[in-house]
Parts: sequence; structure tokens; C-alpha cells
Amino acid sequence: MIIWIASYPKSGNTWIRALISAYLYSRSGRFSFSDLNKIEQFPNKKYLSSFLKNFDDPKKVPTYWIPAQYKINLSNDKVFFKTHNAMCTINGHQFTNKQNTLACIYVVRDPRNVITSLANHYGLSKEEAYEFFTNKRKIIFAKNISLKGKALKEKGNVHFIGSWNEHYLSWKNIGFAPVKIVKYEDLANDTYAEFLSILKFLNNFILIQIDKKKIKKTIKNCSFEILKKKEKKEGFIEASILENNRKITFFNLGKKNDWKKCLNTEIQKKIRINFFKEMKELGYL
Repeated sequence: MIIWIASYPKSGNTWIRALISAYLYSRSGRFSFSDLNKIEQFPNKKYLSSFLKNFDDPKKVPTYWIPAQYKINLSNDKVFFKTHNAMCTINGHQFTNKQNTLACIYVVRDPRNVITSLANHYGLSKEEAYEFFTNKRKIIFAKNISLKGKALKEKGNVHFIGSWNEHYLSWKNIGFAPVKIVKYEDLANDTYAEFLSILKFLNNFILIQIDKKKIKKTIKNCSFEILKKKEKKEGFIEASILENNRKITFFNLGKKNDWKKCLNTEIQKKIRINFFKEMKELGYL
């Protein structure tokens, strides 16, 4: 059965995966980028290719979301998957269902800070990023790869994400599986308490030994500063490569990503108006 780590792009999914993978898959809480490979993304061409041979039409991918998950779950293992996909239904095809989903961790972030990270990651202006995350029909190819210095989109990794607020509501209201909502800001303000809460949630589904010393080591080894240094030294496969083959640093601003300083008042107002209900609910307003 699948435990999803879901989020809108640039909301903290990678940080959560780093913490979980370092804690569960190492003896001492040490982190390596290779550990992230143990929490793969879905949709992924790897899991869809036995059902679909031609990925030129992304609208065909939803047809095989559920069949691919049934195949994954034939092993009867409990597995983590990252996704940026909304909990949506496309042409009658659900992204996931009760038979394939055990639980979900949903990471949400103040959209006023999401927009600045989106702009950096995709090489957009703030205005273009605003259009990106208010687009109810938005889809992305979640991974750009470099081949002989050229940027290519991996067609099988298409995610139907929609707008920021609809994405959040789709997972919050999943209905058929337990969902833990994690606010990025809470994780940043008290990483220990929030990560401990995540582990206790996961302990309802998989056996986890709660080791306070290991938790502290994991948090230290997965700090933004450490991850940024590791990316600079080792590179990071999830960093974007733009159409002009310019590589974008994945771990960019960290705590310096402050919407009060990074956004003009016009865009701040537009975001407040467009996402008022959800931002109010989450305590962002």
C-alpha cells in the first residue's frame, strides 16, 4: 500500500522526503541525495511503461494511474511515493483510491512564498508564476533531465496539478484515507516537534522506533544550509534545467524567501483575493 508525500510544487516536499529517508534508511540519521531515490515519484514512466508505450499525449496517462498502482501493490509492501499530482479525476480516472492508498502526508506552504520559489525553479517572472499557480488546468512535467548538455522533459512524469488552492483542497478532502497536513512554516519554526509528529503519524501504519537523538541528528543533517552545500558540491538531479540549458539551483533562498520583501503589493493583493478562504483556514491571513 502507498503512503503519499504530496504537495504543490515548491512547498517543502523534498525537505520532508529528506527527513523521512534519512531517519528510516540510515543508522545514524545521515543524509545522502541517493536516499531520496528510495522515495520515488508517481506518476513515473518507470511504472507506466508496461501499460503505455507512447507518452506523447499526456492526457492518456491518467488511464493507467490505478492499474500502475495495483501493480506496485502486488508486493504487499508499504511504500512511500512523492507526488505533485492533485487528488483529481481526469476523464473518469481517479489519481488514486482506497484500495491503493494507506495514508498521505500533505505539505502546504504560504502561497506568497510558493510563488517566489516557482519563479526561480521554472525561470519565470513573478507575474508568470502567478498565472502558473492560479491555472486550474495546469500540468507539469515534473523532471527535466540533461542529455549531452540539453534540457529534455521526461514525458511519462506528467503531473496534473491545477491551482494552488484546488490542489490543497483535493488532498485535504480525500475522504478514503488518513491525511496529515504539514505546514511548511511549522516545520521551519519547530522542526523537531513537527518531524516527531510526522513520525508518530507514520507509526500508525509502519513500525517506527522513536529515537530522540536520531531525530535531532536527522534534522541537523537535513538542514537547508547542509542541503544547499551538498547541492553545490555534488549537484542535485531534481534541479531544473531551463530551455536555454541554464541550470537553476534547487535549494535557493531558504529563510530568505520572505514574501514581504520579495513580492510587490499588487501581487500580494491578488494572491490574498484569489486564495482568501484557504489562506484564512490555514492561518496565513
